Amino acid sequence: MSADKVLEQADALVFRATGKHLNDLQRKILQAVWRRQTYGEIAQRLRYTEGHVKDVASQLWQALSQALDERVTKSNSLAVLERYLQKARVKLIQPLPEPLMAEAQSFIGRETAIAHLDQLVAQGHRAIVLQGEGGVGKTTLAQQYLEHHAFDVVLELLMAKETSNITPAEQVVEEWLRQDFQVEPGQDFGVTLDRLKRQLREQRVGLLIDNLEPALDAQGRFWPQYARYGDLMRVLCDPKGQTVTLLTSRDRLCEPGVSVHHYRLPGLSRETWQQFFTQGAIAVNSSTLAVMHRAYGGNAKAMNIMRGAIAGDFDGDGEAYWQEVGTDPLMALDLKNLVTSQVNRLKDLDADAYQLFCRLGAFRYQDVPRVPTDGLLALLWDVDPSRHRQVITSLRNRSLLESHKGCYWLHPVVQAEALERLRQSSDWPKSHTRAIQFWTEQVTTLTSTGEAIQALEAYYHALAIADYSTAADVLLKSRHNQWGQHLTLGSTLYRMGLLQPLMAAIPSLLPQLPDDQRSSELRNILADVYWITGKIHAAISMQKQAQAIARQGLEATEKNPADPHSLYCWRMLEVDALLSLGLYHLDLWELTDAAQFFQAVITAAQGTAHQSWADKAQLCLALVASHSLHDERIDLSPICADQSPRALAHTLAEQAYREIANTDCPEYTGRFAFFIQLLAQTYTNLGDAERATELSERAIAFAEESHYIQVKARALVGWGQLLRQQGDIDRAIQNLTTALELFEDLGAQSDLAEAHWQLGLTHQAQANQLAAQTQVAAAVQIFEAIQAPRQVAKVQAALLG
Repeated sequence: MSADKVLEQADALVFRATGKHLNDLQRKILQAVWRRQTYGEIAQRLRYTEGHVKDVASQLWQALSQALDERVTKSNSLAVLERYLQKARVKLIQPLPEPLMAEAQSFIGRETAIAHLDQLVAQGHRAIVLQGEGGVGKTTLAQQYLEHHAFDVVLELLMAKETSNITPAEQVVEEWLRQDFQVEPGQDFGVTLDRLKRQLREQRVGLLIDNLEPALDAQGRFWPQYARYGDLMRVLCDPKGQTVTLLTSRDRLCEPGVSVHHYRLPGLSRETWQQFFTQGAIAVNSSTLAVMHRAYGGNAKAMNIMRGAIAGDFDGDGEAYWQEVGTDPLMALDLKNLVTSQVNRLKDLDADAYQLFCRLGAFRYQDVPRVPTDGLLALLWDVDPSRHRQVITSLRNRSLLESHKGCYWLHPVVQAEALERLRQSSDWPKSHTRAIQFWTEQVTTLTSTGEAIQALEAYYHALAIADYSTAADVLLKSRHNQWGQHLTLGSTLYRMGLLQPLMAAIPSLLPQLPDDQRSSELRNILADVYWITGKIHAAISMQKQAQAIARQGLEATEKNPADPHSLYCWRMLEVDALLSLGLYHLDLWELTDAAQFFQAVITAAQGTAHQSWADKAQLCLALVASHSLHDERIDLSPICADQSPRALAHTLAEQAYREIANTDCPEYTGRFAFFIQLLAQTYTNLGDAERATELSERAIAFAEESHYIQVKARALVGWGQLLRQQGDIDRAIQNLTTALELFEDLGAQSDLAEAHWQLGLTHQAQANQLAAQTQVAAAVQIFEAIQAPRQVAKVQAALLG
């Protein structure tokens, strides 16, 4: 069987199991593995590091393992898929398994709609709104259309059910670029959209935006706080793109400047209903069926709910079902009332199942669209464990709970009913509390963005019940990660590039918290997020707040030293804030201020349990001293009273090399990859090419292994500078150009400006004045934008020199 056919089958399997399609890199990896290529060959062909390819492949094998209910690895993937595909051929003569049968039956009768969509796409419509009442089948039609048309990438955005919970467009696009296109977003949303537009022009992308109406006001325009969704829609409607965007909504989209085609999805025909009931062994005569069909306008979800009710409560006797409920005053002509009627009946028949149904309204089904079985069990805290499976089956049999391979979710209309009832019950706070516990225990390590996003679900549950203390604890819970560290969720999120959730979460939490250790630590994390995105002055302000709170807490604890752990934490927060402030000022080229902060860290941490912070600060101080050798405007006299800046830089660098770059403890050095590249820069400034080259290579190796792109790019800049000094201009330009591309993807503004400047100096050494002027002008422009006047002065002074 061809690799493309295998890919199609594997993608369908993963989609059924997880609700998400394979991303573009996963698809390419699977095709290459099917052709028996090694990870190294795949990485070289696709221009990724081998470590990154292995990590993405690991997520692929996990998804296939979940889909096939057996362990899948690279070595056995071919055999497992071949065996599955052999079995799949028998499906032509054997009945489908129950979940697949339900899926096939729920999609019957839409041939005309598919043909209509094909015609609209052929006419050049880039965005089509599938409009209709809840349950008519909009989402199912969109998913089936995208799944069975040959798109390179398929993306899904499940809009939150409530307007206040909608994910910002910036965060959505960032995650698409990182997870599905392996492209870093820009610092500015306009730049990010340009990068998305480029991907949409280069690849054939299918996109589903589900349940759009919560984002729309009464006029069908995006609410002001979500106006950037309008900007996103204009990109998706780009006539030069290859994208097909399907949106589902009960309301029309009337956003100015957004050209979409509205397709009103009709209800299913009576013949389709008859076929559906017959396949489900439901006995009902044609006249009764006609009344049912007319009552609900051919609604697909209504058809499914009724079949579940008839099969579960009336032994397949449709006549008996309709005789009892057909005259019920709740039975109106809309799906909500049908759901209400069905849930009321569930309340009478199975109190435990009804209770679980309401509690399931607590889950969001948004960033994590499906909940594993353990999530449901967590909500059955007052039900005898022997009945747990029976209760879950009761909801499934009545079509109130969707499921596939041990994962569950609620249809949007059904979830709205569950959420409304949960809000009115005494179970509201405890349901969210149990959900917090579930997500917290579910995620034990943070080695992938998927794990980080799952862990973050606990934060949203805490926010729903205004438990701000617990919300802070969620962001500050530490887990092991791929960097060999025990980092908080917040710190891990920003290292993984998931910045928007933190920029939304932390500012809303801080006013609700006292000035305690958590408040200081959250400010520390938020300051680093600001730093990464180029808002260095905002970072300094936020970090000074973190340091002030830590100082107050430290002084108070020192008066009552009965709690040594609290004393340790307060001092750690203070020295970490001081170290960060030094790094921020270093990026602004305010080196005297940076040196004072580094010296303050050394004074506070030297010879204490926080010695590792002193080690890092000494290394940074060595870098500052080495910079002063080439910039006479830097005054280090307060810390160089007894020795020259060169002697200080060399002494501290050698000490750092022994302490931080110790090859006898590779895990330790890997954790300090960021500081190792700073040490390489120090040796470059000192003229020790051999030591600088060694450290640059090690920093790059560590960064590639842990996918710390910023460290890799910074190391390449330092190495490029060293190569220029050695006269190897071609290799210097190659390194600096690669670093420049990485920084542009990351949106790291200060680093980007530095790369432009170093590349300008390199072109100048090559006597290519035009190229040099272009790069230097770009550096000055960025330094001016981030308000770094001393960086601007440094660049201009170098040009004059």
